[in-house]
Amino acid sequence: APAPAPAAAPAPAPAAAPAPAAAPAAGSVTVSAPMPGKILGIKTSVGAAVKRGQVILILEAMKMENEIVAPEDGTVASINVTVGEMVEPGATLATLN
Repeated sequence: APAPAPAAAPAPAPAAAPAPAAAPAAGSVTVSAPMPGKILGIKTSVGAAVKRGQVILILEAMKMENEIVAPEDGTVASINVTVGEMVEPGATLATLN
């Protein structure tokens, strides 16, 4: 029974492979990309307390730097992107608890 598991593993995640590791410790609040672009900077870290409106990431789109902010107070549970990564609208950038 363990042998077919690796072949079946990709099947449950046909979500265009958004992140290398789908953040096993993902938080209950998802911070998504509002537009396609490139991650220019990560302004916080996993485990950090953030306030609503605090900048979490910088997303470059159409030569503009867009601040991606925390939607509410919480603790950063995961950062799902790396600097330089290209993201699509709706991609999970980070999660909070």
